[in-house]
Amino acid sequence: MALVSDAKKAVALVRKAVVSRSAVIDVRRTLASRPRHAPFHYRVAVYFADGAVNMYQMRQWYKPLAELAKIWPVVVLSRAATGAQALLAEDAPPVAFVPTVRDLERFLAKQDIRVVLYVNQNTRNFQMFRYGRRWHVFINHGESDKMYMTTNQYKAYDYALVAGDAARERLSRVLWDYDLDRRTIAIGRPQADHYSGVLPYIPDDRTVVLYAPTWEGDRPSAHYGSIVTHGEALVAALLATGRHRVIYRPHPRSGVVAPAYGSANRRIIAAIAAANAADPAAHHVFDDGPDLGWQLSAADVAVVDISAMVYDRLAADKPLLITRPADPAAVIDTHGYLSACEWLDPGAAGSIVAETERVLGDVDSVARLEEWVQRYFGDTSPGAATQRFHGAIRHLMDEWDHWYSRSVIESDEDELDPDEAELDDGIEA
Repeated sequence: MALVSDAKKAVALVRKAVVSRSAVIDVRRTLASRPRHAPFHYRVAVYFADGAVNMYQMRQWYKPLAELAKIWPVVVLSRAATGAQALLAEDAPPVAFVPTVRDLERFLAKQDIRVVLYVNQNTRNFQMFRYGRRWHVFINHGESDKMYMTTNQYKAYDYALVAGDAARERLSRVLWDYDLDRRTIAIGRPQADHYSGVLPYIPDDRTVVLYAPTWEGDRPSAHYGSIVTHGEALVAALLATGRHRVIYRPHPRSGVVAPAYGSANRRIIAAIAAANAADPAAHHVFDDGPDLGWQLSAADVAVVDISAMVYDRLAADKPLLITRPADPAAVIDTHGYLSACEWLDPGAAGSIVAETERVLGDVDSVARLEEWVQRYFGDTSPGAATQRFHGAIRHLMDEWDHWYSRSVIESDEDELDPDEAELDDGIEA
């Protein structure tokens, strides 16, 4: 068995290397056909060291960054070939493919990057932290109460752009000796000002339910995924009524750890296809597209797992149900919204029709929702979060000017450390 396992791993590694090499060739060919980056043009960089599998972390920032670039030019520093390939094929900001530390060094030497934004906690972020005279800012890829949101890694950044008061309260409970007032800046949810995508059906009198589960997680404390425990039962119940329209948007990593999740995911997709074949007017949707926004605004009720989708929906200020994890080891932060949310237990998944009617018609539930929206995101009126996002970057630019005026410029400060260059080993190039 060990030999079989080793052989499978070897085949997977070879396949990954072939895909990576093909992506490198494609990226370099694409960049060669485009105009070169103008020297000393960019002021803001988004550092992204991941491959295509985690593109969802970048996509939600495309439109807010496009607005920001009207004031301060933005570039994505892409370290992985498959990630760069995906960025170049989509509506992303300009891309600099910098797979090695040397590539990164050369690009920075020709630009005036003053603010570096990070959407995740990739370990290779550390390679970018070596560069001083610029602000390193964590912007994350969504708001949530998962333990990921209170990692001590926040301290590695000069600043963090957070959604609102709830995020600061969450961090204050966990991080020791962390100056929240100085190092966190509340901006709300600027993505909510730029809902993406086109409605794939004509609205009618059906009640629209968005079911957006997360993946199964890679450890018991993060077992938040509901596809196996809730998903099939609730989707089957909604498809059977003839009065509901299902929008099913599973996490792109569903099934990567537990095959049962992948199998259940495929069965749900097949059930949606069968329901549409039986009733073409139903227009149920299996959604695996890159755009996130129209789903949140179109759904009358959303059913989501403990994930950033809770807070994406909360920012839309519309009713939602949250699946209660079946694994008792799953960590639930009951200090925030999860202490007062509308839970959907595994045993109640088949009663989803009654549950949706309840949250739509319960006056107290609606009032609680409004209170929590304000606590997490502040002012959610159109354009308010975008203004706060731009204001935060403007503050960082002003701070950059202040510190730059006090510093003594030494031309060799950012020269490549020979030891640092060895970190290039193993990087997808």
